[in-house]
Amino acid sequence: MAHSAIRIFPGFLAAMAVAAAAFFIGSAQIAVTGHVWLDALVAAIVLGTALHTGFGLAPRLRSGVQFASRLPLETAIVLLGASVSLQVIGGSGGAVVCTIAALVLFALLAGYVCGRVFGLPPRITLLVSCGNAICGNSAIAAAAPVIGARPDEIAVSIAFTAALGVVTVVALPLIGILLGLADARYGFLTGMLVYAVPQVLAATATAGAVAVQTATLVKLTRVLMLGPVLFVLSLRGRGDGRRTPFRRIVPWFVVGFAAMMVLRSFGLIAESLLPWMRETATVLTMISMAALGLEVDLRDVFSAGGRVMAAGAMALTAIAVASIAALSLLPLG
Repeated sequence: MAHSAIRIFPGFLAAMAVAAAAFFIGSAQIAVTGHVWLDALVAAIVLGTALHTGFGLAPRLRSGVQFASRLPLETAIVLLGASVSLQVIGGSGGAVVCTIAALVLFALLAGYVCGRVFGLPPRITLLVSCGNAICGNSAIAAAAPVIGARPDEIAVSIAFTAALGVVTVVALPLIGILLGLADARYGFLTGMLVYAVPQVLAATATAGAVAVQTATLVKLTRVLMLGPVLFVLSLRGRGDGRRTPFRRIVPWFVVGFAAMMVLRSFGLIAESLLPWMRETATVLTMISMAALGLEVDLRDVFSAGGRVMAAGAMALTAIAVASIAALSLLPLG
């Protein structure tokens, strides 16, 4: 045990150092400009990838880096479950919840079809589909260990969400104006298309409190779909021709995610703990993203990058059209 810890420590420390640098980049952006232009999670994987591409990864760091790319991320997924309350989601209305669930399913199918049309490998296709349908980087990071995705596949998928996420946040206010959407209707569309809660706030900042609240509820409902989607992916297997053994058919972190969600829903998690749990999950995910970056050679990513962007953009467009159509069926003001 001690020998294993000593072997892991250098690589884990390297991942923590890259994560710390990414955190500094995120904090510096807020201090200088008041906005986050490059999310710290994205910065972590970009920095890690740049270091590996430029200098390689020393053999003595590999075991620790691989460890850092798995356990912190799985722990973060468990903590993420505490951010979802069934009562809050249910309070948005049964029709709205069912519509969101149907749109998430449509988004998964549209993403998979678009990915295959553009000739993407199955695992990248699944990662991009999950990112589009649920919550961007977090969904990609959560789905990756379930389907056995390689670090380069995770890197190219996260690069896609980083680029397209910024475009979506910038374009949404204009789309809302062109379509005459406001308040809850604009919030619904925003909640369906953006990837992260900070992006929800950015896209609805000038649209009023109703838009912000609606978008946040829709976004949380999409996050709620993460557990069932991970379960279905675990049934599919890891994509290497082998089925997942029955005893591992539901990864421990999926069970943990569901358990935390139930505890939150029954009021068994103190509200005072929630900010700490969210911050801890963010830090752990950042360490994992840094480790994933340290496993990636950027030259291996470029070959698929353009096709990933094209497939993802086409799928996101399909989701936008479906969401706009769904607005005519919903009891929103």
